[in-house]
Amino acid sequence: MSGLLCYCRAGFEPELAAELTGRAAEAGIAGYARAERNSGYACFLSDDAEALSRALPWRGLIFARQKLRLLAELRALDPRDRITPLLHALPPAPARFGALQVEHPDSDDAKPLSGLARAFGNALRPALRKAGRLSATDDPALPRLHVCFTAGDHAFLALADPADSSDWPLGIPRLRLHADAPSRSALKLEEALLTLLDAEPRGTRGEGSESASALRPGMRAADLGAAPGGWTWVLTRHGLRVSAIDNGPLRQHVLDTGLVEHLRADGFHWQPPAPLDWMVCDMVEQPRRVAERMATWFREGWCRHAIFNLKLPMKKRWDETRLCLDLFAAQAEKPLRVRARQLYHDREEITVHATVA
Repeated sequence: MSGLLCYCRAGFEPELAAELTGRAAEAGIAGYARAERNSGYACFLSDDAEALSRALPWRGLIFARQKLRLLAELRALDPRDRITPLLHALPPAPARFGALQVEHPDSDDAKPLSGLARAFGNALRPALRKAGRLSATDDPALPRLHVCFTAGDHAFLALADPADSSDWPLGIPRLRLHADAPSRSALKLEEALLTLLDAEPRGTRGEGSESASALRPGMRAADLGAAPGGWTWVLTRHGLRVSAIDNGPLRQHVLDTGLVEHLRADGFHWQPPAPLDWMVCDMVEQPRRVAERMATWFREGWCRHAIFNLKLPMKKRWDETRLCLDLFAAQAEKPLRVRARQLYHDREEITVHATVA
């Protein structure tokens, strides 16, 4: 089996399949997608897996939480010995792997497989090390081996390039909601800052990375549609001074930071009196209208960095995603660096990070 295995939010398999198909077609790579609704993953099969992987870098994908190179699909596994057929399906020696992740898709049907994944990983690691195929300690310089169980007798075998994949299991960063967070939406911005700002994988980021320079104490920001203050609260934790724009109330402890000015105004019409470093927006509105307003902020020079959410419709979500991102880029009328992703803490939406190039 040759191609890609990508994980996604359950229910968004058709969007992921459409994205993989569209991007492969744009790169001139033949193949086809295979996806099942609510499975939590999609495959794109192609005879030219290397070219496919180069043409679809993980950081450029929107609906994929994780990107893996498919090695094999193992069906009708005997529960008495799942290890032997898996070892036979590995690439020829002396290829070695830097780490092993045994997992299952993040879906309701697959969650009962967590015990099997944990036990199988504990059995497979020593077998791989005995065969000389797995590093004694995690080595980020080597490819990572993935085994993904979709049923007790069905698994995918895949490889991850550490520089072209998420190093979190299932591609999901595990964040805890802080007791002082005004709302759960704070987790969306925290995840966006963690995953969208860096061009390098975790563990290779230096002080000169974008995340280290883009958010600095003393910077000024606007939060459009701020109430009850979840995103404003996250920004103040980085030391930013925030104009919180919303006709609704903010939690008092957010105002008590001394870093927040609450302006009762419409986030779609308010504009800053002077250029800001950052603008964030999580307003519930039609995605095209949000994209157009975000473009205005960059076109007018009101901010240099932005993170905003696009709430997607129930149908043709990939088409709407492409339309909104193209609309945003065209109406901004200046070179921008843009990354978009459906985050783990997103629901029927994607999160976009844009910065002036």
